[in-house]
Amino acid sequence: MSTRGVIYVHSSPAAVCPHVEWAISGVLGTQVSLRWTPQPAAPGTLRAECSWRGPAGGSGAIAGALRAWPVLRFEVTEEPSEGVDGQRFTHVPNLGLWRGRTSANGDIVVGEDQLRSVMSARGQVRGRMHELLGTAWDEDLEPFRRAGDGAPVTVLHQVG
Repeated sequence: MSTRGVIYVHSSPAAVCPHVEWAISGVLGTQVSLRWTPQPAAPGTLRAECSWRGPAGGSGAIAGALRAWPVLRFEVTEEPSEGVDGQRFTHVPNLGLWRGRTSANGDIVVGEDQLRSVMSARGQVRGRMHELLGTAWDEDLEPFRRAGDGAPVTVLHQVG
């Protein structure tokens, strides 16, 4: 089953950029060349974004490959496909990797088991909900997202 999504590399040191392209190429099985532009939210770093197409669950493989460079700020999204929830992975250097399931409109979906866990965490409900929704990651990434508005997007397709 095929799906699609978007990869946002919000900030990367220039020396890591070729490694990012290599990692994405390895997951998608095709040569990837991103268009890197300066990231005004973190002077001295670069940003890039691209759409991708590949097998359902591919966003996890892409995020796993990019996670090898802890200095990166990135997001990888995957649209829902038949029988498979959408996903969003975000990575921030001081917070690590976060994953959330997404609905068709991109909202974070909190499952029954997650809600039961929160309900049993007496006195910590608010903090656990923020964790499930990825609030700290969103707060960190928002200036980087705004800085990328209007930036060029590369389209990638899996081969074979």
